[in-house]
Amino acid sequence: MIARRWHGRIPATRAEEYLTLMKDVGLPDYRSTEGNRGAWCLHRRDGDIVHVEMFTLWDDLDAIRRFAGDQLTKAKYYDFDPDFLLELEPEVTHLEVIEP
Repeated sequence: MIARRWHGRIPATRAEEYLTLMKDVGLPDYRSTEGNRGAWCLHRRDGDIVHVEMFTLWDDLDAIRRFAGDQLTKAKYYDFDPDFLLELEPEVTHLEVIEP
């Protein structure tokens, strides 16, 4: 199993709207991909900025390819992301998961 982590930063004044979009658009997109074992949208406020982390679990690299395409470490963005994010971080992090 592989964990995938994406990070973004948004102005705190726009956080509620962005997090709603992630709930309504982003999470269903992740979860509907064959091989996805779970998706969570994590967030924390740091002054005027809200850090958002998408944490997802996948069966294997093929499952991640079905979601993100062949460039596995390249971040996948939605059409609305540039309107909210302070920068478009180019890459995500993958981590192997120890299973019981």
